[in-house]
Amino acid sequence: MSVDNLLQAARANQRGPAPVHLWNPPFCGDMDMRIARDGTWYYLGTPIGRHSMVQLFSRIIRRDGEQYFLVTPVEKVGIRVDDAPFVAVDMQAEGEGKTQVLRFVTHVGDEVTANAEHPIRVVIDQKSGEPAPYILVRDNLEALIHRNLFYRLVAMAEEQSINGEQWLVVFSSGQCFPIGPLPS
Repeated sequence: MSVDNLLQAARANQRGPAPVHLWNPPFCGDMDMRIARDGTWYYLGTPIGRHSMVQLFSRIIRRDGEQYFLVTPVEKVGIRVDDAPFVAVDMQAEGEGKTQVLRFVTHVGDEVTANAEHPIRVVIDQKSGEPAPYILVRDNLEALIHRNLFYRLVAMAEEQSINGEQWLVVFSSGQCFPIGPLPS
């Protein structure tokens, strides 16, 4: 599969993500393409400098199990993703407390509201104790929430008891999202 074929398929869906969940083309092998933890896309070890190309590729990405693919109606190629394919780089908060609504924007322009269909989850690294916060963007594709946004979430968080333990939680669209346990 060539990069030109991928770009052509992505351009056909310039108004948003392609319906990759409907496509079941044959697997054509892996491509030397990688998405770094900071959201930088690499092709043949070199960063893709054109943001418009990254946006186009982001429309045809799919996750099957733990593997990521770029998918067209006729071809499917594997790519490497270091953490999550997207990074949430902006957030708007409307309201406060339990009536609050949190809207995120990714580095490729996806907009998503945290709610039951697009939950926020936080994974705590067992060795370092560092939190890694995510929001589901679409079709089991997540965005890593940028550290600055996570600090904003912590600042607006409330304490709440969950299963007898104290947690920091944020609310959005009527949903409660635990973002970290409090020390006992």
